[in-house]
Amino acid sequence: MQGQLSLEGIPSKLVRVTPARLATWAGCPRKYRMTYLDRPTPTRAGAWANATLGAVVHNALRAYFELRADERSPQRAAALVREHWKGDGFASPAQAGDYRRRAQEWVGSYVEQLDPDVVPLAVERWVSAPMGSIIGEGRVDRIDDRHGELVIVDYKTGRHGLRVDDARQSLALGLYALAARKNFRRPCRRVELHHLPTGTVASWEHSPESLAELQDRAEQLAAELQAATDALDEGADASALFPVRTGPHCSWCDFRAHCPEGQQAAPNLSPWALLGD
Repeated sequence: MQGQLSLEGIPSKLVRVTPARLATWAGCPRKYRMTYLDRPTPTRAGAWANATLGAVVHNALRAYFELRADERSPQRAAALVREHWKGDGFASPAQAGDYRRRAQEWVGSYVEQLDPDVVPLAVERWVSAPMGSIIGEGRVDRIDDRHGELVIVDYKTGRHGLRVDDARQSLALGLYALAARKNFRRPCRRVELHHLPTGTVASWEHSPESLAELQDRAEQLAAELQAATDALDEGADASALFPVRTGPHCSWCDFRAHCPEGQQAAPNLSPWALLGD
């Protein structure tokens, strides 16, 4: 028919993803379905103390960098931990108090090593950019501008230290670097994991090839989750499209109460069990 347009060559719609979405899909498709697709969303487990601890530290550091340079000090940073403190998930007020004091020491020691006159380019910044078949986006803890190049900084408060491979292989950090590079139009190759409990930094300087590998991985995961989502919308079987993937992570899954396989695969844990010693 004259004037008819061909659909050949028209690109498919980009899949919008965050590192959390990709990690959830890779870890357990059933959890992905419960988290992002099921409506109403199944009830979640209560707060985990380690997550509360991490959120407090992040909030305190965000508030710290919002201060004027002449207001910043290790003492003020420690006070911000107290101001933002919550006790959700801890075994008792005594345990919560112990970890509050630890967090104050971590944050105070951390900022003591920083130049108080250095202002990050961005703190808790949402970045988003198309890359291949996806739109990669997420909230970056901190973006530094060092000698004209961007550096992605991610805070960690887990009980275990971090390795260089943790930074090199991090899909989240790679996507943040790619998105920040496009948003700010500056080079961005270096990514860093700052582990506050030990005061150590695990860093990696990406090459174009290593960033491309991470992007390929993200695009593959995005294609998988989108194909499953589309098939679900067309009426296909949810259990086949979103199978459970059991493992130790089932102990702290938000949807453990709704997953018999997960309950059998790993023991139930107390909300404070992931804090460590």
